[in-house]
Amino acid sequence: MAFRTRFAPSPTGPLHLGHAFSALTAYDAAQAAGGSFHLRLDDIDQSRARPEWAAQICDDLHWLGLSWPAPVWRQSDRLPRYRAALERLWRRGLLYPCTCTRRDIQAAANAPQEGAPRFGPDGLIYPGTCRNRPRSGPMPQDQALRLDMKKAMQAIGEASFHEETFYPGPRAVTARQMIDSVGDVVLARRDMGAAYHLAIVVDDADQEISHVIRGQDLFDATAIHVVLQHLLDLPTPRYHHHRLIRDASGKRLAKRDDARAIALYRSEGKRPADLRAMVGLPPASASV
Repeated sequence: MAFRTRFAPSPTGPLHLGHAFSALTAYDAAQAAGGSFHLRLDDIDQSRARPEWAAQICDDLHWLGLSWPAPVWRQSDRLPRYRAALERLWRRGLLYPCTCTRRDIQAAANAPQEGAPRFGPDGLIYPGTCRNRPRSGPMPQDQALRLDMKKAMQAIGEASFHEETFYPGPRAVTARQMIDSVGDVVLARRDMGAAYHLAIVVDDADQEISHVIRGQDLFDATAIHVVLQHLLDLPTPRYHHHRLIRDASGKRLAKRDDARAIALYRSEGKRPADLRAMVGLPPASASV
């Protein structure tokens, strides 16, 4: 398979130095391998996505010297594809509706009989309140849907993926790990259809992504994606989880860190080479 990677930001705010590092790292890897780099917009949350941010993302990345095939994929255009994947999992009995609010989950997880609350890649691990309620009829369209992780792992057994950077080598995905440390993750949200984990797995497969290059903060989520790939008979890419760009206090940059937005550096007269140096990347001519 040809080397294909992608950068998939959400158009909900300005790109910052951390985004620049991730996009440039992926682009440089594709250039070095003679492969292709793709831009994809994670705009499935239409309550927060804005067209002006999407335009700014493209403008900032072009300014950095990146290019990609057209058209740009948008998750908001792919809802039927996600629904088909969800229907497949529903027919296998691997999904169940969940009506719990965040407050409900927190209250249940903090109940005395539950012991200390446990946290996973998505935060507080769901205590299973809705898991054993009767499930019948067609898949609901207006409720959150969770993956029954125990049934999922029984269906696939153990799985694995190859990590190239962060703890390099083959990484096992075990039933105990997924049930105890991840839990029943949300795959569809009531207010926006598919959730992140399902959408990104389907997108990577449909776009024939061979290498997923992203931050270390998503390393623990990779096991969820590998499970979904096995359940949906999709290929598992190779993974590269790069270091994170942090501020002076060591905190990971977020979109609220507008002071480190690419657009601001541009307005101050910085050049793409300056941003490369700021995030510890070699000059463009030396990176390929």
